[in-house]
Amino acid sequence: MYFVAAWLAGAWIAAAAHGGLRGGDAVLSPSVRALLGATAVMCLVRLLGLALRADRPVARRTAASVTRVGAATFFAAALLLGDALWRLDARCLRALAAPNVPLVVRLHDAAGAGAWVRGDARGLYGTLRACRVPATLAVVSGKAAAGAWVFASGDKMIGGRFLRLDAVELTPAGSLDWIRGWRGRTGTTIDTLFGARAPLVRALLVADQHAIAPEVRDRFSTAGLVHVLSISGLHVAIIATALRTIAAALRARRATAELAAVAGVGVYVTLLGFPAPATRAATMLVTMLLARRLSRPVHTWTALALGVVLPALDPRVVASLGWQLSASGMAALVAARGMLRRWRTRPLVATPVPVGLGAMGQLFHELRRVGPRLAGWRLLIVRELSVGVMASLITAPLVAWAFGRVSLVAPLTNIVAAPIVSFLQPTLFLALVLAPFGPLGRWVADSATVPLVALDIIARTASDLPFAALEVAPGRLTAVCMGVLMASLVVATARRRVLPPLLVGAGALVVSLWAPALWRGPGTLELHVVDVGQGDALAIRTPRGRWILVDAGRVWEGGDAGRRTVIPYVRRRGGEVALFVLTHPDADHVGGAPSVLDGLRPARWWDPGFVHGSDVYARSLEVARQRDIPWRRAQAGDSLWIDGVLLRVLAPDPAWMTTHDNANDASIVLMLQHGQVRMLLTGDAEAAEEAWLVDRWGDALSAQVLKVGHHGSRTSSTDALLDAVHPELALISVGADNRYGHPAPDVMARLRGRGIEVLRTDRDGAIVVRSDGRRISLETRHTAWTHEGPCAGCGAP
Repeated sequence: MYFVAAWLAGAWIAAAAHGGLRGGDAVLSPSVRALLGATAVMCLVRLLGLALRADRPVARRTAASVTRVGAATFFAAALLLGDALWRLDARCLRALAAPNVPLVVRLHDAAGAGAWVRGDARGLYGTLRACRVPATLAVVSGKAAAGAWVFASGDKMIGGRFLRLDAVELTPAGSLDWIRGWRGRTGTTIDTLFGARAPLVRALLVADQHAIAPEVRDRFSTAGLVHVLSISGLHVAIIATALRTIAAALRARRATAELAAVAGVGVYVTLLGFPAPATRAATMLVTMLLARRLSRPVHTWTALALGVVLPALDPRVVASLGWQLSASGMAALVAARGMLRRWRTRPLVATPVPVGLGAMGQLFHELRRVGPRLAGWRLLIVRELSVGVMASLITAPLVAWAFGRVSLVAPLTNIVAAPIVSFLQPTLFLALVLAPFGPLGRWVADSATVPLVALDIIARTASDLPFAALEVAPGRLTAVCMGVLMASLVVATARRRVLPPLLVGAGALVVSLWAPALWRGPGTLELHVVDVGQGDALAIRTPRGRWILVDAGRVWEGGDAGRRTVIPYVRRRGGEVALFVLTHPDADHVGGAPSVLDGLRPARWWDPGFVHGSDVYARSLEVARQRDIPWRRAQAGDSLWIDGVLLRVLAPDPAWMTTHDNANDASIVLMLQHGQVRMLLTGDAEAAEEAWLVDRWGDALSAQVLKVGHHGSRTSSTDALLDAVHPELALISVGADNRYGHPAPDVMARLRGRGIEVLRTDRDGAIVVRSDGRRISLETRHTAWTHEGPCAGCGAP
């Protein structure tokens, strides 16, 4: 267990330190191999000591010393190995991004003209054939099936751990990855069998979550059931149990049933491509079954350690959220059951209540006496609730970091949903197996309709409950400190001496509470284009860490982008909101405004004052009134200095607004200036307002960064405006596969024809542009880009 903890700690630190963003030329050096060899020797010595059952004090002390030295060596080996692998990946990424290096890509999804797909790229010749990097492709010509290897030629862009290819022409390479191909064909079969419910079935069967609607994911997250949407240990356990039950029903021997379960799980995990959570569960299953067959008892913590460390032998896995949730959730389960076992096995002795205890102390004392008396259905309920509460606590930092909320109803919803998922999972598999038989497969698929609907009803009902989830968005330091606190709780449940780990947890809690008070801001200007789908939400962060929010994204039934995305995004990074600007009251801009105004309480609110009777805009005004947020009608010429940043309103003009009834042409247009760096934010301004801007401001519109108007619609981004601004970087906030066809091909052609670098949220996710006053740099999940020097010709309007 010590060796496993040391390995994981070293690998996690290496992953966190690099995050896949740093580069270098390191490879697996002799020092790394030497440390790995020394670790192996330490492990063998420790195992030999255990085998000889060293009972003498000297032998025990020697074994303990070897354990400590071995754990330290293991930690160093994992740290160096993780560092070397991250650097090796970075070197491969730079090499494959070279303009003249030909690439072959294995596609994750079927591709055709106009598609945007994911894949794994490698080189064609020499040592580059051993390189593998994730890639995204924007296809303009060619066609290929999922799992196909294709030759891909197009414009390359490097950044992070991804290689981005634009304007890609596909040519089949003549080979097919049968696992990826199977998943692609299985996805098509699922779509045929289940219709509108296919996205949920894809998630349950083949770990494909890309088609799940944001509102569905939001419901499951609030209800504490988001783990159901990803292949995890729960799904593997259900498959293994179903196979053992079928074998038992066929009167097979116990050994045969267990072999069938292991073989079935092995095939399933292989077809999925060995995701870390499923591999962890399969490893634990095989370990426990082998121990039982060989009559060699294995402690649950040992099985968990083996199941967790095998997928993490590659330190890249440690940075995966799926692996983190799987490992921490299983640790919580083992810890909770250990606590319950010790509680129930306490001696049943009638002890008097100590004098001087308060109400909580007396309650705790009585609970200690109840444990040995529990049995039957009462014990089942207590066990499931204790496991659910412990799992929710231990995974809370990870869930809060990833989803911006912690479900308070998760223990109850999991108790209700577990039987449904246990029935649903094998039923879906049976429908998939019987799909080639036509009506029989459809009949089984139809029988799964009721549990699918029931699962969605549970998520919907739980998410609608008052205080179903706590909206939180911890910063990095807070999340790490909370992780240390929860890890300390797990360690305390597995030790006789609970005080040392609890003191460590208390120290982490103190650091998390006091550290934010010492934070002084990033020191640079940051423009965040938040990914809210088809809509707009910009977050400007001043050098001292205050925020100016521009728009709040869209609204949908049961949720909005303000609550789901913008609030967690801002809270996670810390800092107060000094200003909220609503460019215009269209639903894809004002939809999240009520939540943002209520949750972040900006110091003031600017609005063009365009008359609009939508319900969501009226709710925004009502929330502002209730929260005493000052409202002001913004117009051309208004400005605000904040922390060394100048924000100027270039449009609209009140006289202009009286002659137009289109809300888009009443959009607030902002110029953001920090030193010699300028950024133009155009809202949904269309051709008429752009012409007014060019006529009013002329060359004073020049800026390095342009937030493209109206999501790249053909009604915006005219030649006259682009010639006046002449930006070097264009940012488009747009939803994937939106029904409007944004961004328009004509707009993209105009931007690329001027040599403007284009980034868009549907492909790049959230975009962060940073400025130190002289140069700009940007960061997305795919791209890192830097421009040296001031904006040539940028005048001040």
